[in-house]
Amino acid sequence: MDWNLVISSLGPLWGGALLGTIPLSLASFALGLVLALLLALARMSSIVPLAALARLIISIVRGTPMLVQLFVIFYGLPSIGVVLPPWPSAIIALSINVGGYAAEVIRAAILSVPAGQWEAGYTVGMSRVTTLRRVILPQAARVSVPPLSNTFISLVKDTSLAATILVTELFREAQRIAAFSNEFMLIYIEAAAIYWIICLVLSTAQGRIEKRLDRYVAHA
Repeated sequence: MDWNLVISSLGPLWGGALLGTIPLSLASFALGLVLALLLALARMSSIVPLAALARLIISIVRGTPMLVQLFVIFYGLPSIGVVLPPWPSAIIALSINVGGYAAEVIRAAILSVPAGQWEAGYTVGMSRVTTLRRVILPQAARVSVPPLSNTFISLVKDTSLAATILVTELFREAQRIAAFSNEFMLIYIEAAAIYWIICLVLSTAQGRIEKRLDRYVAHA
């Protein structure tokens, strides 16, 4: 093993992770959650066309590979005159993918809140929107934390697909270093180890958040 190469490549690889992978994950997850909430509410709407449209969008997102979605946005849109740089393309594709999967998580979490909570909100004079915002969503958030945390961890790994459209992140840096050094196995294993460390930290944080929520619910 070329330890000099391992040590010298740590800086660029961690730089790609901290300046590329993590920001890309955070931005895509935040936008994806907003989209997921909108899709979940539309899916639950009594307006039939709106609910049908939400179901169709969710079905398409969940039924097609993320790589295909990424290529449609980056390589497909220019054919109709819409040209996007790599970073916005990656964020849009990843956000849409997160939105499609997280929408069902959020919908299930909202449905898990007892119907009496809606009635309690109406009793004290809250509107449906206010009840949703102040009563239902906070309770649904506690239920949805574990699956949404898993979604975020998966997203961190899926950002490696952004390397296919030249986004500079961890895997893109690994490709560059491997091509220059011709040590593909060594560099890719090193990149995999960094992904593993990041996901291990996130999994530990997820466990602590879940324990806090369990204590909060127990004392509530």
